[in-house]
Formats: sequence, C-alpha cells, structure tokens
Amino acid sequence: MMTIWRQGGKGLESVEKARAHCWINVSQPNNYEISCLINEYGFEADMLSDILDTDEQSRVEKDGGRIFFIVRVPVFQEDRETPYYTLPLGVVFFDDMVMTICLQESEVIRDMLGGKIRHFSLENRKSFLLTVLSRVAFYFLRYLKDINHRSGQTEKELQKAVRNNELIQLLTLEKSLVFFTTSLKSNEFLIDKIRKLNLLSLSEEESDLIDDVVTENRQAREMANIYSDILSGMMDAFASVISNNLNVVMKQLASISLILMLPTLIASIYGMNVSLPFQHSPAAFVGTLAVSGALAVVSIIVFRRKRFF
Repeated sequence: MMTIWRQGGKGLESVEKARAHCWINVSQPNNYEISCLINEYGFEADMLSDILDTDEQSRVEKDGGRIFFIVRVPVFQEDRETPYYTLPLGVVFFDDMVMTICLQESEVIRDMLGGKIRHFSLENRKSFLLTVLSRVAFYFLRYLKDINHRSGQTEKELQKAVRNNELIQLLTLEKSLVFFTTSLKSNEFLIDKIRKLNLLSLSEEESDLIDDVVTENRQAREMANIYSDILSGMMDAFASVISNNLNVVMKQLASISLILMLPTLIASIYGMNVSLPFQHSPAAFVGTLAVSGALAVVSIIVFRRKRFF
C-alpha cells in the first residue's frame, strides 16, 4: 500500500499527489506499486529488491541526488513461529521528499503516522531520519523487556516440566535475541557511518540527538547479549531439570510396580489348581489379603526409607 502525507496545522494529512516536503510511505508493495516506484519515481530495481530483502543489512548509499538508508527495525507478530524478528526499512531522500519502504508496516511507522511522535519535520529530513532511528532503538529496548518477561514466565513453568514445550519456547526467544543482536550491530555500523562521513551535515543539536540514539542502540545490544547468555545457560540447566524430573517419575512408577508385584505374586500362587496350605481353612481368603497387605506396607516403608518417594 502506498500513501502520501504532508504536514498540516493539525499534524499529518493524507494527500493524493506527491509534492515538496511530502512523505511517501510504502508498505507491503504489490507488483503495481513496485512498477510505479521504478517508472514514476525512477528507482532502480536492484535497490528496491535490496530494501525488500528480509536479510538485507543496514547501510547507506548515495546515488546522484538520492540518499538511501536501510535500517533494521524490530517487529512483533504473535502467530509467527519466531514472534520477535527484524525487517529492513528503507528511508530515501530525493527531490525535497522522503520515502519509507518496508515489507510490512512496523510499529515505528504506525507511531509516526498516528501522531504519537510530534517532534519531527518533513521539511527537515534529517530530523525525520533521526526520529526513525530513535524510535527503532526504543522498540528494540521495549521488545527486549518483553522477551525477558516471557522467559521469566517460562522459567517458572519449566521447574515442574517433564516435556519439551517450555524448552522450545525458550529456543524461539533465543532465536529472536540472535536476530536482534545482529540487527543492532548492523544499525550501529550505519549510525557510525552517518556520523563519520557527515552525510547529513548535522547541527550541534542533531549531533546530540544522534549521540542519544547511539547510546540507546548500544544499551539495547548489550541487553540482547546479556539476555542471550542468560537464556543459553537457562536452557542447558533446565534440559537437565527436565531429564531429572523424568527420572523421578520413572523411579516412582518402578516403585509402585514393585509394591504391587508382591500382592500379585501371592494372589497368583493361591489361584493355582494344586494343594496349598490353609486352602480348606475358612480364614484362608482373609489371611491371603492380610499377608498381601502387610507385604505391601512393608515395601512402602522400605521405599520411603530409601527416599524413592
């Protein structure tokens, strides 16, 4: 879907045609919109394919009067196998306009379109880019806290688990952390390149803002590394816990089988068609039950002392 926005008195307003100081937002583009970007806006097919490639890393490219920024943004999708992952977001400066291109609309773009971020200007495209970078770092930190919260809940369930479901949940969270760590490193390289090459001719205030973005990005990367290390150790520990829990269950089942075996053995012997002691006694049945019960009780006491239960 392709939408065009301009800044009005009450925030962003949707318009039909692109003009100076507009923002063109493209999310989940279809074939028609891709051909429109190539034919009407003069994009190269290779550059579009790079922006729409899910594995593309963050980078900046300058082509004539256009500057292409590719940023990795965090995305959350509950029904996905790996709910937390990242996608490339393209930010393009051209003809006094700015364009964003992404395979799907992220929370970063939704917040900007929804008026949750007020301190950015379409006339000052540097401010727009810095706002995107800052919001990307914000959502990395937010999703990392969510991952940590989820891992804490799964940890409580794992303490009594004998199956692998909870362990698989931790594995998906660890995969998400790997995606986040890789993307945060890639974004850090992009920001460093913007600062060193001074592509945007940043003012002192904007330099302070990008320093804040660097700090938040580094904090998110360190958090991702710490959580990943914790999850790795937790998975190893709880794999042993699951194995031990299963051994305890098997030991209890074996103990119960042995306790039941003695009464079953006596009942089987007295069920044979041969001459047996006390077979003609009126108390034979009661005596058999009493002996069977006594042996079962003795077995339980022995197993309790051996700490099998």
